[in-house]
Amino acid sequence: MITRIKDIIAYYGLSTRAFAMKCGLKDNTFSNQLNGMRELSLTTVNAILFSNEEISAEWLLRGKGSMLLQKEETEPGMDKLKSIVYTIANLQDEINEKTMLTQRLLEENQKLKGELAMLKNERNIG
Repeated sequence: MITRIKDIIAYYGLSTRAFAMKCGLKDNTFSNQLNGMRELSLTTVNAILFSNEEISAEWLLRGKGSMLLQKEETEPGMDKLKSIVYTIANLQDEINEKTMLTQRLLEENQKLKGELAMLKNERNIG
């Protein structure tokens, strides 16, 4: 799929950064995904399809058919469905980020509780 995404970028004649901006993606994250440093996310794939409506999802996801949709291939309601999928993917990313932040804060809280207990213990001894 990475190769097909690079084909789309080449088709538009854009730099990786410009294409990321066109799709509403973070340049650094997108570059890391294209270079294999990060796994390609559903959010990225949806952003590409949502912002490039002439690109065939079947071609991008499975490599079948042609890169560009034929006009009759677009179905009524497909834009709304893409929008819903895109929204769900974005919300899932936000949930994942909040979950990681919560975990870090819990760990920091535990560490601080341990340090406070040690200070109280030292104060009682001395």
